[in-house]
Amino acid sequence: MTTPSSTSAPRSFLIATWEGGGSVAPALTVARKLIARGHRVRVMSDACNRPECEASGATFVAWARAPSRPNRDRSSDPMQDWLAPDPVEGLKRCFDGLFTGRALDYARDVITELEAEPADLVLTIEVLFGVQAGCEAIGQPYACLSPNISLFPMPGTPPMGPGLAPAATDAERALHAEIAEQTIALFDYGLPALNAARTALGLEPLKHLADQPKRACATLLATARAFDFAPQALPDGIRYVGPQLDQPAWAEPVEGARADDQRPLVVVAFSTTFQDHAGVVQRVVDALAALPVRGVVTLGGSLGAEEVRACANVEIVHSARHDELMRQSALVVTHGGHGTVARALSHRRPMLVMPHGRDQADNGVRVAARGAGLMLPPTASTGEIRDAITRLLSEPQFAEAADRLGRDVAAEAEGSEVVQLLESLVAGALATTGRPASPCFA
Repeated sequence: MTTPSSTSAPRSFLIATWEGGGSVAPALTVARKLIARGHRVRVMSDACNRPECEASGATFVAWARAPSRPNRDRSSDPMQDWLAPDPVEGLKRCFDGLFTGRALDYARDVITELEAEPADLVLTIEVLFGVQAGCEAIGQPYACLSPNISLFPMPGTPPMGPGLAPAATDAERALHAEIAEQTIALFDYGLPALNAARTALGLEPLKHLADQPKRACATLLATARAFDFAPQALPDGIRYVGPQLDQPAWAEPVEGARADDQRPLVVVAFSTTFQDHAGVVQRVVDALAALPVRGVVTLGGSLGAEEVRACANVEIVHSARHDELMRQSALVVTHGGHGTVARALSHRRPMLVMPHGRDQADNGVRVAARGAGLMLPPTASTGEIRDAITRLLSEPQFAEAADRLGRDVAAEAEGSEVVQLLESLVAGALATTGRPASPCFA
């Protein structure tokens, strides 16, 4: 452990996250960095995250009232958004099952923990609205960590959801503004549940769900400005802090490229949370079977080995250390989760992105717009997948674009000032009484 700088005395941080796949590793990366700086860090999360939390050096606290998954099996998922008939209904299941439907449980859990041991700052994943309300209720300074591009619309940036490229015409800008309004209205589906929790906590109701994170000290976007369609000026209190890319402690070593095998290595990495994606993974395997490549498919715990059929040139593994594999690969095929995309780019690898929902289409369009890969729908046929992989491996402009974009993404990850920013938030919070009335930095 290193000693904090002379301008930053050791502080106490409480990090709140949940087993949502990509919501865990960024939070634990920040935890590790804070601990290395000499700070005390506790992490509240689902019971199944205890080993990886403790591997980061943090003290682990399991949710008590809020959902606390004992494992990563699909049966323990409180949202099960893959059962929804469309993305809108899927998002509503997320709100009902966790984001706002359990807001009061999250609030009471975090209040109980802070009563037992205070913290200088709470850092919470942005969708845990109950944690934010609980902090607000007791005057606890808190900040939000977004392990992806901005959840809520920002002026000058395409609204998240449909996978939109930047607007180039007045008509497109008008369309984006209309979609942004619709997005805010869709998120407000969860507003009644959050306001019920706020009432129980003695807080006034909010007009929009998006108003809750605005009451934080700051929102830290754990993505690269170079990757995002970043606006010229960010709203006050919002900062890019670069991808936070520690590997999960449960990932296993897997042999990648072999000295006696000159075939290009294709890494297939879909979600670590179940998205009913066995069919598309199988079609990717079948596409690779007809190509002069070697493939490694990492199931990530969301699929069982019996759900995907291997072939002679494709190995299927339960989990893998993606850094080791991607470093040796020529191509990554993925669902487009932010963590996988950012990691592939940090290794300068082109991608075939096949979004299943959530923020994945938005990540995919950022890759494709920079020429660093291609996008296909998850319904694409084996032949379409094979043709896309062939293009990505044979046309050098994809690898060249991935190298350019990846260098910038890697630089932001390596040069992240997330710890310094969190220390400045504590300093700003200590200079006020209770929750800061405005962001701790502009």
